[in-house]
Amino acid sequence: MLQCTAVTALPPEDLLRLLASDTDGPAEPEPYVLCELGAHDDQGTEHAAYLVPGRTPDSPALWFFWTGSEPERAHRTAYVPWCPVILRQIETGIVRRCTYFDRHPASHSWDVADPLGDLVAERLAFGDAPKGDPYP
Repeated sequence: MLQCTAVTALPPEDLLRLLASDTDGPAEPEPYVLCELGAHDDQGTEHAAYLVPGRTPDSPALWFFWTGSEPERAHRTAYVPWCPVILRQIETGIVRRCTYFDRHPASHSWDVADPLGDLVAERLAFGDAPKGDPYP
């Protein structure tokens, strides 16, 4: 499933709260957010963007939720627990946690493809630098 493409600006009060936060979030957060969920119905499902981690890896993280578009956009921020679902691949021994919030709609994070992110990651792959990698 492809990632949702909804983008919205963070309201000034939420942006200021992020700047004043004492967590390990971004020093200067972007003034806009992209929905991180898989593609979904815009009518009944909230879009969601991860903002700031909790104080510990297992504590709730700050998420920004919104529906609609300007000027009728409704939004909220909330500290929400992480999704408890874990994917275990027996043959490889890989264990992956869902990187979304608890009770999120639709697919888990490992089922959502971000084509732009994948394209950027391909360009940053080891050995892809024009003059070779700076590290052996």
